[in-house]
Amino acid sequence: MWDHEIRAMASTHAIIAASVFMATVLPAVLVPGFSVYGSHLLWIYSVSGAITAVSVAVFWLLGITPPTKKHTVGYKLSRLFRSCLYFFLSCLFFHTVVVLYGAPLIESALETFSLAVLLTSLTTLRCLCVLGPNVQAWIRVFSRHGAMSVWDTCLQITVACTVIGAWVGAFPIPLDWDRPWQVWPVSCSLGAMIGFLTGLVAAPAWIHYHRKQLTYKCK
Repeated sequence: MWDHEIRAMASTHAIIAASVFMATVLPAVLVPGFSVYGSHLLWIYSVSGAITAVSVAVFWLLGITPPTKKHTVGYKLSRLFRSCLYFFLSCLFFHTVVVLYGAPLIESALETFSLAVLLTSLTTLRCLCVLGPNVQAWIRVFSRHGAMSVWDTCLQITVACTVIGAWVGAFPIPLDWDRPWQVWPVSCSLGAMIGFLTGLVAAPAWIHYHRKQLTYKCK
């Protein structure tokens, strides 16, 4: 029933995954001494920037982004401003949550905020692309039986996988293995990225497998 949407979703996810690969490989070629561990903050912002640019472009070209009811320049600028504001507030939210879960409050604050930027790029940005700057729609999608389209279901899966990946990535940090990926916040950001990429694969596969059972009601 939703074969077209599932194919579009798979193609979109393949492009986003390719942007992650390119954002990892290009700095390694262009920046001397670059490595995911040794230059981790550079990797975080490289990947975050690539995902942000590619996601906004692809979702807009596919028409997934909700259309604006008004076509005035002022209204569009207002939506853009609110989207940027929500993105920044999401960074602060994730930063606060990570600190509450045990990250250093003052020491390594830049590293913690960089992780928050990455998490925002992997989760909140997709909410903005699919639902727009509409907090009520976000609450509706992540409530029980709140999905109204395959893209809403995809959003639920990818966000959940990303958050779980970041949470699981924190487990090796206190262990005394003295590995480079145990330095804060390498394992958490790698866990979030692995979870995100897993969600990109799992979402269209799960929707395709359950497409006959899925029913969406317009609310």
